[in-house]
Amino acid sequence: MINLTWVWVAVLGGVLGVLFAAFMASLVMKRDPGNETMRNISAYIHEGAMAFLKREYRTLLIFIIVVILLLLVGLSLDPKTGFKLALLTAVAYLVGAGLSLAAGFFGMQIATRANARTASAATRSFSEALEVAFYGGSVMGMSVAGLGLLGLSLLYALFYLFLKDPLAAATVLAGFSMGASSVALFARVGGGIYTKAADVGADLVGKVEAGLPEDDPRNPAVIADNVGDNVGDVAGMGADLYESYVGSVLSAVVIAASKQDLHLILLAFVLPTFGLLSSMFGTLFIRGARSNPQAALQRATYATAVAFAILAFVALKITGSPTALYWAVLLGLVSGVLIGYIAEYYSTGKRIEAIARASDTGVATNIIAGLATGMMSTVVPLIAIAIAILVSFTVGGFYGVALAGIGMLSIVGITVTVDAYGPIADNAGGIAEMSHLPPQVRQITDSLDAAGNTTAAIGKGFAIGSAALTALALFSAYTQSAGIDILNILDKAVITGIFIGAAVPFFFSAQVMNAVGRTAQYVVQEVRRQFREIAGLKEGKPGVKADYARIVDITTGGALKEMILPGLVAFFTPLIVGILLGLKALGGLLAGSLAVGVPLALFMANAGAAWDNAKKWIEAGNMGGKGSKAHKASVEGDTVGDPFKDTAGPSINILLKLMAIVSLVFAPFLKVLYHALPFLHF
Repeated sequence: MINLTWVWVAVLGGVLGVLFAAFMASLVMKRDPGNETMRNISAYIHEGAMAFLKREYRTLLIFIIVVILLLLVGLSLDPKTGFKLALLTAVAYLVGAGLSLAAGFFGMQIATRANARTASAATRSFSEALEVAFYGGSVMGMSVAGLGLLGLSLLYALFYLFLKDPLAAATVLAGFSMGASSVALFARVGGGIYTKAADVGADLVGKVEAGLPEDDPRNPAVIADNVGDNVGDVAGMGADLYESYVGSVLSAVVIAASKQDLHLILLAFVLPTFGLLSSMFGTLFIRGARSNPQAALQRATYATAVAFAILAFVALKITGSPTALYWAVLLGLVSGVLIGYIAEYYSTGKRIEAIARASDTGVATNIIAGLATGMMSTVVPLIAIAIAILVSFTVGGFYGVALAGIGMLSIVGITVTVDAYGPIADNAGGIAEMSHLPPQVRQITDSLDAAGNTTAAIGKGFAIGSAALTALALFSAYTQSAGIDILNILDKAVITGIFIGAAVPFFFSAQVMNAVGRTAQYVVQEVRRQFREIAGLKEGKPGVKADYARIVDITTGGALKEMILPGLVAFFTPLIVGILLGLKALGGLLAGSLAVGVPLALFMANAGAAWDNAKKWIEAGNMGGKGSKAHKASVEGDTVGDPFKDTAGPSINILLKLMAIVSLVFAPFLKVLYHALPFLHF
C-alpha cells in the first residue's frame, strides 16, 4: 500500500500554483491600461487572440471526442484492461486535455491585457514596465505548472484508491499525458502557422514592398501579427511545456510502478511540487531592475534553479529514495539551462554579425550562413543530452532518465513565465508605436522586446531538450508495457520502423512549412488588396484605417484548416505501424524519430532565431541600417527562418512525445489487433 500523504501534498501544491497565477493576474489587471487608443489596440489583439482560441478549441473538441471513442473501443478489446480501465483512461485523457485548454485560455486572457498595461507602465519607469510584462507572463507559467501538477496528482490518488494497484493507476494515468499531447500539438502547430503566416505577410508586403516600419498602423497585417505572437508563444509554448512537464512525471510514475517501488512513485510527485515552489520564489527576483531586462530575467531563472537544486535533495530524503538519484535530477536541471543558453549563444553576438555581413552579398549568402549556424548549434546540446542520459541511466536506469526530465522541467513555472513575457513586451512595443507614444517609451519597450527575443530562443531550446528526455522516458515506459526486453536493429521489422521513424519528422516539417506558406499567401494577397483598394491607406491619410479584422479572420481560418493533416499524421502513424508491423517495429519507429527529430528541431529553431537577430542587428543601424541592401536580404532570410523557429522546429518535439505516449497508451490494443489481423502484415 502507498502512503498517499505526499501525493496529497502535491495536490495542494497544484492548488497553490493556480491561486498564485490568479494573484498575479489580479496584480496585472490593477495596472493602468493607458489612453483610449492604447486600450482600443489592445482590445483588437485580445479579441483576435480569443477568437482564434475559441475556434481552435471547437476543432479540437471533435478530435478529442474521436480519441475518447477510440480509447473506449480499442482498450476494451484487451481482456487485461477491459472496459473499466478503458473508461478511466478516457477520463484521464479528457481531464489532461481540458486542463491544458484551461491553462491556455487563462494565460491568453491576461497576456493580451498585459500588453497595453506594459506600454502604459513604460511611460512612468523601466522597472514598472518590466514587472507588468513579467507578471503577465507568470500567469501562463504558474497555470501550466499548477494545473499540470494538480491534475496528475489528484487523478493518481483517486485512481489508486479505486484500483488498489499502483501500476494500474499509473497505466490509466497515461491517458492524462496523451490528452496534454493532443492539445499541445494542435496548439503549437495551429498557433505556429497563424503567427508566422501573419508575420511573413506583414513583412513581405509591409516592410519589403511598401517600406513601412515595424508595427506601422497602416499595415493591415500588423494586428494579426501581434495576435500571432500570443497564440504562438503564449498558448502554444505553454501547451508544449505543459505536455513535457506532464509526460516527464507520468513516465517516472509508470517506470517506478512497474518496479513496485513506492518511494520512487512518491518522489516523482514531490520533485515537481518543490519545483513549483521554487518558481514562485524566483518571481521575487524580478523587482528592482533599472536598465537590463535580460539580467533581471536571468536572475529570476538562476534563483529558481538554485532553490530547486537544494529542495531536490530534501525530496530524496523525505521520500526515502536513493541519494545517488540526485545526480540525475541535478544533471537534468543543468543540461536544461545549458541547452537554453547554447541557443542564446548561437543567436547573438558574433554568430549573428557573421550572418548580417553575409547579407551584404545577397539573400543566398544570408541563408547559407544561417543554415550553417543552425547546424553547428545542435552539436553541444546533443552532447549535453547524451551525457545527461548516460549519467542518469547509470544511477537509476530508465527511471533515472525520467528523473533527469523531471529535473529539467520542474522549474517549468519560471521557464514558461520568462517565455510568455516576450510576446507581452513585443505587443507593448507595437502598441506604443501605433499610439504615437514618446520615443523614450518605445526605447523602453524595445529593450524589453530584445530581451524577450532572447528568452524565446532559450525557451525553444529548453523545450526541445526536455522533449528528448521525456520522449526517451516514455519510450522506456512503452517497451515495458509492450513486453519488449531488447530491440535488435538487425531485425527486419525494427530496422523498417527505424527508417520510417526517421522519415516522419521530415514529412511532418514539410507539411507544416507548406501550411505556413499557403496561409501567408492569403495574407499577402489581402494586404496588397487593401493597399490597392483603400484610398489613402498606404499614404497614412487621417481617418483612413486598415481592415484588421479581415486579416485576422483569414489567418485564423487558414491556420485551423492547415493544422489538421500534421495532427492526424502524428497521432495515427504509430497506430498504423503497430498494426501492420508489430510492437517491435513501433519501438524502432520511436527510436528513429527521436534520433532524427531532436537535432532537426534544434537546427530549425536556432537557425531561425539567428536569422531574426541578424536582421535586428542591421536594423539597429549596422551595415547601413534599415532600407539598405543588407537589410532587405536579411528580411528575406528572416522570412525563411520564421516558420523554422516558430512553427516546424518547436512542433517536432511535440510530435516525438505524442507518438511515444500514443504508443504507450494503445500498446495493449495494438498487441491484440496485430495478432487478430495477420493478413495485413508485411
